[in-house]
Amino acid sequence: MRKRMTFEFDGEKYQRSSSHQKEWGNKIIAGLDLKGDERILDLGCGDGALTGRLAWLVSGGSVLGIDASQGMIDTAGKLRKDNLEFRKMDISLIAFEEEFDLVFSNAALHWIKDHPALLSKVCRSLKPGGTVRFNFAAAGNCANFFRVVKQAMGLGPYKSSFADFEWPWYMPGVAEYRKTVKRFPFRETRVWGENADRYFPDAGAMIAWVDQPSLVPFLKYLDGEKKDRFRATVVERMVKATLQEDGTCFETFRRINLFARK
Repeated sequence: MRKRMTFEFDGEKYQRSSSHQKEWGNKIIAGLDLKGDERILDLGCGDGALTGRLAWLVSGGSVLGIDASQGMIDTAGKLRKDNLEFRKMDISLIAFEEEFDLVFSNAALHWIKDHPALLSKVCRSLKPGGTVRFNFAAAGNCANFFRVVKQAMGLGPYKSSFADFEWPWYMPGVAEYRKTVKRFPFRETRVWGENADRYFPDAGAMIAWVDQPSLVPFLKYLDGEKKDRFRATVVERMVKATLQEDGTCFETFRRINLFARK
């Protein structure tokens, strides 16, 4: 897996602006068939809220949450307990050998562009009979934000700053991802899509989501006043593009789900 760019997030801001990510994650966790003694790996644990719930459900087991952002790990670390550990680690660099009963990830793996390499590492990290349960962004996700931010990147004041910009996300369609998963020696696999389109309750909630995590990869390419102006441009255009008559703000959220058993 080639070296990739990682990003630093504000874990406290993410904690306040990630209600929809937690909604998806809690739905996944509710569907897990846990005995209570499993060893679990959470890839891209973020602020640790879902990792903490997993640890509560496996009181006779243990959970490790990893994230490449120190800001996320600092926030998640406040939840640490006897069966719950957090480590700053790039998902791309995991090198576990038959250690986990479950590898879980929610709303994180669209930040990993090389999924064949990822799935190879995940398969090696599982005990025989272990399971994978992922949910991450799919094709069609964030249609408004992507259109707005691409337009802003092309504006005169910012265009040169993004000359070497690399799009940070991988968001496949269901058929594409099924083909990818079939390359690996899982005994059982299911891949399905999900429409999770969302109405933010107001513009403030939508803007908080734009700030953390959506704009983070772009602001890394800008300095000082230019960074502030770019953010203001994107926010203004996003409000205009998404605001509904009732004051809510609409954005498309499309998901890939994976269940696999080794």
